[in-house]
Amino acid sequence: MLMLRLSRRAFVGKLVALAASAVFVSRPRSSYAQRSTTPPRIGVLTITPSEETDVQMFRQGLREAGYVEGRNVVIEWRSANGDYARIPELIANLVEHNVDVIVVETTVAAKALVRTTSTIPIVMAVVGDPVRSGLATSLAHPGGNVTGHTMMAAELGAKRLQLLKEAVADVARIAVLWNPDTPFHPQANADLKAAAPALSLKLNFVTARTPDEFGPAFAEMSRARAQALYVSDDATFTIHRTTLVNLASKARLPASYSEKLFVHEGGLMSYGPNLGDLYRRSAGFVDKILNGAKPNDLPIEQPIEFELAVNLKTANELGVKIPETIRLLANELVS
Repeated sequence: MLMLRLSRRAFVGKLVALAASAVFVSRPRSSYAQRSTTPPRIGVLTITPSEETDVQMFRQGLREAGYVEGRNVVIEWRSANGDYARIPELIANLVEHNVDVIVVETTVAAKALVRTTSTIPIVMAVVGDPVRSGLATSLAHPGGNVTGHTMMAAELGAKRLQLLKEAVADVARIAVLWNPDTPFHPQANADLKAAAPALSLKLNFVTARTPDEFGPAFAEMSRARAQALYVSDDATFTIHRTTLVNLASKARLPASYSEKLFVHEGGLMSYGPNLGDLYRRSAGFVDKILNGAKPNDLPIEQPIEFELAVNLKTANELGVKIPETIRLLANELVS
């Protein structure tokens, strides 16, 4: 299992030091359309080990735009494999490879890129809330060198909460697991608090920054007599999803997650954007930028495909009877 060797708090400090040491890219950039006939270079920076589906969907998007890797485009793939401490090194490496645009996932990595370069265009493939986390001025006019997608993480919170309420009969107390080092989580929590009264729910917010804090977090949920669990969208949680799913199972907590990867591991249910589709559509942003468009002129887009997955085997083990309404809404039923 991958373990983070540096907490996000320490990581942020390292980024500040990095910025202070003037590791900024100042050379002017020109569009690929104005450059020589050499193939453009696309940097792809991921934090979690990328799913093969997401990688293939990005390649598919490039093919739809007329690019074939190794023929008329070069892709510099970089993954931190769950180690946030590697992000400055990976960013510096992409800059050294003279990339024309960088595609990035997670809010933390996107903010690290913005701190490092104000000139290389950045396309957000999977980022929670770029406006409220300070990455963009607005969806219509991002500002600076950033564009791409918002996962609508905060807005989707109320929907996920509602689906969990519908799936688990008579639930009244839900624990919310969140990471204080994830930039959009405080606002997402505020949105959940606003949605809870209409659903007759009492929420208990429990923090965890690293896997070492998962155990104490579940102990706190037990003391709060939580009847179900809402796991906020977070790269650390995704990387260590097996541990979280096992802890939820041991605590007999029906849990809702943001990605179907958790459901495949044994989590009860998930609801969120189709990440593969976001990667595919990211290639469209890359194409526009390579042909001269400026990120600030490309509005940030919202997801258009959402996925609801339910693990019926887990439901049976927990004694949860999934309503027919949820079954009919689900894109995927795991049995």
